Amino acid sequence: MRYVMVQISKTPEPALPAPRSVPTSADVARLAGVSRATVSYVLNNTSAVRISEPTRRRVQEAAKELGYVPHAAARSLRAGHSRMVLMPAPTIPVGPLYSQFINELQWALGRLDYTVVQYGTVGLHGDEAARAWAELRPVAVLVPGAGLGPQGVAVLKGSGARAVVTLGPEAVEGAHALLMDHATVGHCAGGHLFDRGRRRVGVVVPEEGGLEVFSQPRLEGVRRALDGTDATVTELSLAYEEESAARLAARWRELGLDAVFAYNDEYAMLLMRALQDVGVRVPEETAVIGADDLMLGRLLRPRLSTVHIELPSGRDLAELVDRAVRNPAAAPETHKVLGATVVHRDSS
Repeated sequence: MRYVMVQISKTPEPALPAPRSVPTSADVARLAGVSRATVSYVLNNTSAVRISEPTRRRVQEAAKELGYVPHAAARSLRAGHSRMVLMPAPTIPVGPLYSQFINELQWALGRLDYTVVQYGTVGLHGDEAARAWAELRPVAVLVPGAGLGPQGVAVLKGSGARAVVTLGPEAVEGAHALLMDHATVGHCAGGHLFDRGRRRVGVVVPEEGGLEVFSQPRLEGVRRALDGTDATVTELSLAYEEESAARLAARWRELGLDAVFAYNDEYAMLLMRALQDVGVRVPEETAVIGADDLMLGRLLRPRLSTVHIELPSGRDLAELVDRAVRNPAAAPETHKVLGATVVHRDSS
């Protein structure tokens, strides 16, 4: 038996390129012909040191050419704190009005060299959520709604947060507070309906969980507006579903209502369509008013009356955060920030 030896030459695998070194601020400084301190001043938007515009452009162009990005952790070590502003992600549906406010706030904080991070806290509440937020070592925390207590504020400050700001109906000890009294919204709506001659007023309270912090004050606001008059207030439970609106509309004439404040424009549009489907004329039989002043409400027929809500300016809130970060020992500030005015249109 003969054996034949065959030699197979193995083609060498191409060598992998050496990992590219990460550009540093020293590389940017060399390319721009400036000091590392100047690079730091320019890329960190430091306002305390005056840098000429040509030098600023040269540094920015060098950083772009090299693909240099400042190291957030290293910057935090030098400064003694991070530049992260943490916002718990909302656990309830938020409308266009709130989304617009958040976008404006994020833009304004970015202009002040802060990084906004939204943190999902599904299943975590109050002080337990505060401990989870504290693990990220934010320099500031913005907490919408209710639920955070003094102990949670202390946990956040103990972890290095220089500013804790709450946006809700009540102030929390140790935190800056933007007070948003949603009873004002209901009071405006109730007063408007009364002035239009309506005396049997329904108020929609959404069935969706988490909205109670807004819906209950709005209901109470309507009650306050009509207290001492000959008008009555009927609480109406409604889910944000066509079937739920159809069921409510089917028994509308049994309820004997001649007006409804439907919590906000979205619920108002949902209910108004259902009322029209069963032949209830708006506003002849029932006046309808919402809240938020959404563009879509102006396109309906009849055009939707609403309560225009003025949220705090994102720029003003960003400046509050910046002041608190710069001076963490300052006494907490409290501001009333929710404004409300009626926009009368065809539906009421």
